[in-house]
Amino acid sequence: MFEFMPRGTLLGAVALLAAATAPLTAYAHGRPPVPRGDRLVVTIAHAGRADGTYVLRCHPGSGSHPDPAGACAILDRRTIWGRNPFAPVPRGRMCSMEYGGPATARISGVWAGRPVDARYDRRDGCQVARWNDLVPLLPDVRSWTPPRRTPAGAGGRHG
Repeated sequence: MFEFMPRGTLLGAVALLAAATAPLTAYAHGRPPVPRGDRLVVTIAHAGRADGTYVLRCHPGSGSHPDPAGACAILDRRTIWGRNPFAPVPRGRMCSMEYGGPATARISGVWAGRPVDARYDRRDGCQVARWNDLVPLLPDVRSWTPPRRTPAGAGGRHG
């Protein structure tokens, strides 16, 4: 009448059945499944035309980011075992007094299964290099030039 199967076989069959029907269940309620994986929100300010908030998904690249393929490619190249591609500049590092402009950025979300909440600016040489290492995820603002200052007395006589 009844045949008994080994416990491992039974559990494996139940797990396989559950995995096979999970996507069908989500669509049965009229909602597509929530995408999983790499998803970043990039907010840019004081960078001119690049200002705004963009969503980036990778593998495959998509979202509202202006260059999802390029942004995902730079992140893939910078994701190295044991190294955080969003790591801040280490404390105590000597940095040049190079000012790269007023642009700021915040990147948040999930990358390579880890939470991300990183802030960027261009206030010194180390921060400029950190920003430039993530172009095109962050906009290329290297052409920014500071406003020209007119030396005192250069434009005519006062008085």
